[in-house]
Amino acid sequence: MAAAPMIQIVDLFKSFGAHEVLSGISLEVPAGSTLVILGGSGSGKTVLMKHMIGLLKPDSGRVIVEGEDLVPLGAEGLERMRRKFGMVFQAAALFDSMTVYENVSFPLREHRKELTEEQIRALVKEKLGIVGLKNVEEKYPADLSGGMRKRVGLARAIVLDPKIVLYDEPTTGLDPITTDYVDEMILDAKKELGVTSVVISHDIASAFKVADNIAFLYQGHIVEQGPPAELRRSEHPAVKLFLSTWFGKN
Repeated sequence: MAAAPMIQIVDLFKSFGAHEVLSGISLEVPAGSTLVILGGSGSGKTVLMKHMIGLLKPDSGRVIVEGEDLVPLGAEGLERMRRKFGMVFQAAALFDSMTVYENVSFPLREHRKELTEEQIRALVKEKLGIVGLKNVEEKYPADLSGGMRKRVGLARAIVLDPKIVLYDEPTTGLDPITTDYVDEMILDAKKELGVTSVVISHDIASAFKVADNIAFLYQGHIVEQGPPAELRRSEHPAVKLFLSTWFGKN
């Protein structure tokens, strides 16, 4: 039996002025799976992700997370729903003036004020261990490699035990070795935590490595979606052209 959807997007439309960015998007993300939303720059990927977490309201359509529609919720309801999410930003978005410990513990201090310092330290150590980091709590972001910063960003994203982790262009600007490191991080998070993952990307090689399913976004429409092997067989001209930039060389 197929896993129940953790996220459902139903007939989603969004325009900014006269420019329609999303044009009737519908997709499902089964619980525990990894969806990669693939597409070129300006295709609407980030706008779609912002709808998933309730940062944008659609012109019409539904965004359903664990059976509850985010669209009609007010500030209090959205705050409650956002606790289901962790976010890994493009450049990790760590606070440069804070140590690793201070960065990872930041969400706990904001949302789990009942915890003691001892409990916070134990949770930070646990999450850093899950992402494969030890004895880095007192280091600053500047002391870390690009891959280590990404892992600290993931540790911060999972410290509140979210059900869903969103990755915004996680491999952009990284060298091939660090990109492989980040891909393994995404796969490990799924295996170790059982989280549902949504990855926004234009990195074809990374997408085909981490995805259970890929949705290809082009001019505001999902023109192809399915497992990676199915996407590779697509006859849609935009998909074929996009994939040829990688598979044409490999």
